[in-house]
Amino acid sequence: MVNVSTGSMIPVRRVVLSLLVLAGPTMAQGKNTPPPQEEIAPPAAIVPYDDKLARLAEVLGSVHYLRTLCKAAGGDEWRKGMQQLLDSEAGNEPQRKEKLTAAFNRGYRAFASVYTDCTPAAIVAEERYRNEGATLATEITSRFGN
Repeated sequence: MVNVSTGSMIPVRRVVLSLLVLAGPTMAQGKNTPPPQEEIAPPAAIVPYDDKLARLAEVLGSVHYLRTLCKAAGGDEWRKGMQQLLDSEAGNEPQRKEKLTAAFNRGYRAFASVYTDCTPAAIVAEERYRNEGATLATEITSRFGN
């Protein structure tokens, strides 16, 4: 079972955005200084592990549905894990949060459209997806984490 709350993914995009802000142009303060403008949010940084993160979100949605369907212990932990993932990885980025949420929902709905009862095939699918999720979490944190 993947415990998303113990995984430590570094928010690479925050580091990049901080560097962009620090490296931005500066203007000497003087008489010809233009009036202050509204702050414009910097463009979303490209995060190299976003595709894997989206797949992990999809897997979390699938596992959440299947564990809830089969009344497995801790079924709701997967949804909570997804919320933690959203909070840590997409806090102030609505587009990124939307993308990850859509992936979670896609995974959930994919199995909801197929399984209405807990069957042996549903149990096997849940185990396979859990294993895939563990692999993804390990890959992401080992390659991009501290």
